[in-house]
Amino acid sequence: MIRIRKGSCGTTLRDVSRGMNRRSPLVIGLVNNMPDGALQATERQFCDLLAEAAGSLLIFVRFFSMPELRRSEAGRAYVSQRYEDIGAMLTDRLDGLIVTGAEPRAAELSDEPYWHTMTKVVDWAEDHTTSTVWSCLAAHAAVLHSDGIRRRPFREKLSGVFECAKVADHEIVSGHPSRWCVPHSRFNDLREADLVANDFCVLSRSPEAGADLFVRQRQSLSIYLQGHPEYDAAALFREYRRDIRAFVARETDRYPAMLRGYFDDRTAAELNEFRERAMRDRDTHVVLNFPDAESKLAHDWHPPAVRLYENWLSYLVEHRRQTGDRARTPHSANAPQAV
Repeated sequence: MIRIRKGSCGTTLRDVSRGMNRRSPLVIGLVNNMPDGALQATERQFCDLLAEAAGSLLIFVRFFSMPELRRSEAGRAYVSQRYEDIGAMLTDRLDGLIVTGAEPRAAELSDEPYWHTMTKVVDWAEDHTTSTVWSCLAAHAAVLHSDGIRRRPFREKLSGVFECAKVADHEIVSGHPSRWCVPHSRFNDLREADLVANDFCVLSRSPEAGADLFVRQRQSLSIYLQGHPEYDAAALFREYRRDIRAFVARETDRYPAMLRGYFDDRTAAELNEFRERAMRDRDTHVVLNFPDAESKLAHDWHPPAVRLYENWLSYLVEHRRQTGDRARTPHSANAPQAV
């Protein structure tokens, strides 16, 4: 678990949290299913975002991961040292839960090795959390299990930063502008018509990326994100560079498409020149001359992302104030880390 106590927060969260008992922090679970190479970055992105959204509110974050995920020996050792067994979560209660996607291995989600555990998490979250955030592939898995809604493959990977418009009001998007940018990085899509037909409420959409953020209130408030508002400025660039290296190493036959809405014109031109060289000379040494773009990347989606999580934490606090429901702060064998 991680004690988070840095950053600033919005008016809504300050007002709601004023009367909250400081000895009883919000307990948030993070089921981090990302592959080894992105495991720690994903921890950092979500914890930094929660810290900035929390302000003076005290939060404990508990780490979990699904045991069926393919990991290296080093990855398994890292998870065993810092993460709790997911069985401990399934016999407990949390104020809030965040579930990340996983690296896709199978054409059908139900054929993924972790599918059985994922369905248990979906069912458990409905009765044992105040609200759950389902991120990207986890959102696809959750609606497949709960409603039988199948994802639809894109012809090529959708990756970049897309402008989304707010299309419905909800406290989770309170204070948001009418339009904001969100990173997306996925091979599949949930169609808005399928979601609406099953009583999901779409809150934001993009002409290119489709339904971006949607919710449904039952026993727990479920929040589904097809995009990645938690991404730091360079996350998409790292993914793009990784996909290019996979092409150069002949692990894939398709050179990745240019990230949309992410690079300035000069950087995009440099990356296109690199693509031409790599297509002519597909050898590992070409990666050594990969353009450096990290210092030029904007992070326009960060303020709306902070606001989204401010609103989510505010929702959790208000629910506790009204109901008295309180998650237990665990005494885990895994040592807490202050950030």
